[in-house]
Amino acid sequence: MDKKDEEVINDIQALTRKQQRNILKRLFSFAWAFKRQFLTAIFFAILLSIINVLLPRMLQYYMDHYLVHQSTGIQIIVGFAIVYFIGTMIKAVVQFVQNFAFSMGAERTLEKIRSQLFRKLHALGMDYFDKTPAGSIVSRVTNDTKTLYDFWNLFLMILVAVFSMVSAFVAMMSVNVTLAIATGLFVILLYILIWLYQRLSSKIYQRLREYLGQINTKLNESLMGINIIQQFGQQKRMVSEFEQKNDQYFRQRNKMINVNSFLLYPTITLMFTLSEIISLGGFGFESTHTIVAAGVIYAFISYQQNFFNPLSNVMNYMSYFQDGMIAGYRISKLFDNQTYSPVQAEDSDAKIEVGKIEFKHVTFAYEPGEPILKDISFTVEPGQTIALVGHTGSGKSSIINILLRFYEFGEGQILIDDRDIREYSTKELRQKLGLVIQEPYLFYGDVAKNIRMYDENITDQQVEQAAEFVDADGFIQELPGKYHAKVIERGSSFSVGQKQLISFARTIVRNPKVLILDEATANIDPQTEQSITRGLTKMRDDRTTIAIAHRLSTVQDADQILVLSHGRIAERGTHEQLLASGGLYSELYELQSMD
Repeated sequence: MDKKDEEVINDIQALTRKQQRNILKRLFSFAWAFKRQFLTAIFFAILLSIINVLLPRMLQYYMDHYLVHQSTGIQIIVGFAIVYFIGTMIKAVVQFVQNFAFSMGAERTLEKIRSQLFRKLHALGMDYFDKTPAGSIVSRVTNDTKTLYDFWNLFLMILVAVFSMVSAFVAMMSVNVTLAIATGLFVILLYILIWLYQRLSSKIYQRLREYLGQINTKLNESLMGINIIQQFGQQKRMVSEFEQKNDQYFRQRNKMINVNSFLLYPTITLMFTLSEIISLGGFGFESTHTIVAAGVIYAFISYQQNFFNPLSNVMNYMSYFQDGMIAGYRISKLFDNQTYSPVQAEDSDAKIEVGKIEFKHVTFAYEPGEPILKDISFTVEPGQTIALVGHTGSGKSSIINILLRFYEFGEGQILIDDRDIREYSTKELRQKLGLVIQEPYLFYGDVAKNIRMYDENITDQQVEQAAEFVDADGFIQELPGKYHAKVIERGSSFSVGQKQLISFARTIVRNPKVLILDEATANIDPQTEQSITRGLTKMRDDRTTIAIAHRLSTVQDADQILVLSHGRIAERGTHEQLLASGGLYSELYELQSMD
């Protein structure tokens, strides 16, 4: 287990009673929207407990007043059988409505939680996803929310148990006060049992949830990088690491099974058996000096069953309490995460008209005290192209990240058309700043949907015009179905160049004022690069362009080239000026020319 996982587990173990109450309060706040279903289930749970009292009492009356007489007629026997059958059917209907209403309430609650979690994830800033493994996020949205379903069922069983125990105890008191009190004393043992179970199971369940999250993370990592794993023969290492995580989960699960097997159902069964022995012994002693009716014994034992049986269900589900609390804690931490995207003036009607970009003494750090960009200043006039070059880690991508408002910068100011970037709405920025990344991502669907990105306001004609503009129409027309050709997961049936051309069309169809290219021609074969280059040339025409480039040959025509080194602008100028100066750019160019 790594240090981060240990910190999470220790954090969970430190939960106070107040924190647990806050978690329960939050979980119940989600359920409140579906109170009608839950209240219906509670009402029928009360009705069920009443029926469970009446049915044994009816059989008791029948046994003590009719079965003891040989003269009991067939009509009475059939009549009682019919009445009891009707009562049993009513009980079945009541149980069905109770379970159905509660299950619907629980499912709708989980649906609401999942939807809000998904919405929350899309509101978080990129910093959260940089620091949180994808598998851990998936585990919260899927496994943790699913766990809450059993958590809600536990509460239903507790309610049923309370109603059943109260009604059964009152019924036992009406039959035999002394034996009813003796049975009720077992509640003290039950309280001790629950306390002991929580003490033993809490730490085990805390680790179970974290180990499961680690398994999901490892699985997600393996699936995402399966081609690299196979290419470098890392299968044995990945299998070994997965088995280690899986073994840790198994060991904790084994401990939990041992605790459950010892303290849950078997203990309740033992308590019921002991109470039966005490009751039968009591009735036996009483029968030595008076007559005890068989119906009385039957009714009392039935009430004891009604007293203990719901407890058995509760104890079987008690393990889900710890599981649910841990899931609730993890979900709450996600809901409470404040790593939001940078704030924009969402109500602003400011528009980006010409695409002038200006950085004024901008400083930025992913972690406080560790600046990545230091005093960055430059201006890109409308229609100009500026290139960002430099060694890996020099800060090129960070400039793009803060310009696109994926991260909040620290000191300085970023202006677009001479207005602070914060004065534009997020929608305006996303529409007018077009990004093309090194590894384009295609979504499941078809080509047209990937170009319009499911924006129905973009017509088929606009989609085709955008594809033609970037030279993507040629290969699209050869596809089966053309613009409606199927795109499978991540667009794996397309070449890298084809996916890049589709991403060009996706960007250009929105007619952005500013074009941002993040190594758009990297990893492209020479033949495809010709189409890519033609598409880029058209896209850059009459647009402000900021391009990150490792291959300097692709940005020689830029109006200005910024050479970054250790987060600062070390050199600036045109290709010819920088070569003539004989500085860092010249060294980089010579190194690439030698390749």
